[in-house]
Amino acid sequence: MLNDQSIMALIQARFSCRTYRNEPIAADLRRQLEGFMDTNRVGPLGTSARFKLVAATEEDRQSLKGLGTYGFIRGATGFILGAVGEGAKNLEDFGYLMEHIVLYATSLSLGTCWLGGTFNKSGFADKLGLEADEVMAAVAAVGAISDRRGLVDRVIRRGAGSISRRPWDRLFFDRRFDAPLTPEAAGDYATPLEMVRLGPSASNRQPWRIVWDGTAWHFYIQRTPGYGKGFSGRFMTTDLQRVDLGIAMCHWALTTEELGLNGSWAVREPAIPRTDDLTEYVVSWA
Repeated sequence: MLNDQSIMALIQARFSCRTYRNEPIAADLRRQLEGFMDTNRVGPLGTSARFKLVAATEEDRQSLKGLGTYGFIRGATGFILGAVGEGAKNLEDFGYLMEHIVLYATSLSLGTCWLGGTFNKSGFADKLGLEADEVMAAVAAVGAISDRRGLVDRVIRRGAGSISRRPWDRLFFDRRFDAPLTPEAAGDYATPLEMVRLGPSASNRQPWRIVWDGTAWHFYIQRTPGYGKGFSGRFMTTDLQRVDLGIAMCHWALTTEELGLNGSWAVREPAIPRTDDLTEYVVSWA
């Protein structure tokens, strides 16, 4: 629960908002969001991160131009900035923590939009006081949702495929990658899996794959060939598919907790044959 609201309802309510009312975030909402960000500092795999809510400036808006669909953000009056230090699973932890903040913002009826990429050499990095050993893997636009969603929103959502999600048989598997897991076979875990399926991801690639081996749930990245090899503008691309896995982990962990399905994370790769070299093990939950 976040602000007495169901995690599952918040996951389903969240969308990539690109059109905002051009007005400051209300002071009480800002205080609540900043308070939550201050307590949301360590990821489930042990990496520390820090976050800051800043008011949007014209310079910030200009810096997003030339970055594909990010240039179509309209009226956002705030940005959530985040930095994560070094660590073997630092980007997964970053994605987990940032998505937790995004869902909290959703509970405050604020709109958000993930903006992925490495912003280490941007004005955002200056505002956060980015250290040499930190990476700013993404930022999120935040603000009051416009009552009128423009044509640009609809075109971008259709083009990115964000109004659709991959089916279960391409994401979740029973003991091996050539045996799709059905909702009926997943039992109590069908809902957490569905909440993972609904998660946002860079270019809607949905790189997460989950295999149930009878005792644990194993999370993998299914790499998109050639994805992330280049990025327009002056910002270099980070490994956004690892950030996406952190988002999936966040949806899984928050949903299982709400449903009373107890478990914990561990990095212990199982002896499950992979389909190809693009499949990478990340973490397990048991």
